Amino acid sequence: MKFVIVGKNIDVTEGLKSAVEHKIGKLEKYFNPDTEVHVTLSVEKDRQKIEVTIPVKGSIIRSEQVSNDMYVSIDLVEEIIERQLKKYKKKLVDQKQSSTVFKQEFIEKDYMDEEEVKIIRSKKFDIKPMYPEDACIQMELLGHSFFVFCNAETDQVNVVYKRKGNTYGLIEPEQ
Repeated sequence: MKFVIVGKNIDVTEGLKSAVEHKIGKLEKYFNPDTEVHVTLSVEKDRQKIEVTIPVKGSIIRSEQVSNDMYVSIDLVEEIIERQLKKYKKKLVDQKQSSTVFKQEFIEKDYMDEEEVKIIRSKKFDIKPMYPEDACIQMELLGHSFFVFCNAETDQVNVVYKRKGNTYGLIEPEQ
């Protein structure tokens, strides 16, 4: 695997670089040797964040983890990516999106679908026109992390969602 490691508000020391290459390097058993791995290490106050992006044909494999210790974040991100790979292997191979990026052993090995995507509940509700700010208030009242509504300004279905740091996001369809 080829690593591209950059730091934001942090010097990428040999120790950090070595830890990233050692821990993320464990994923080498899944990928071909020429696979590029983009790693961004950043620090904001007490937050030590690592972002790992692995571009594969037609898709990307990505994870970001935050903790108060960069080495803990590195450990966490490796576990998450490995879980994602096992979980989505069938989809990736079925769609022939990236079988050239992965090693043949990974593609041929069966993994338990312990976290298979299953919809266990379905809801129907009236979508009432409202402004995004009102939708945020409604979302908070319901105790949800997102809320689907009809935007009173555009008359289109939108989604508001709760972001880190007690801020909100708005998802709108492109015109």
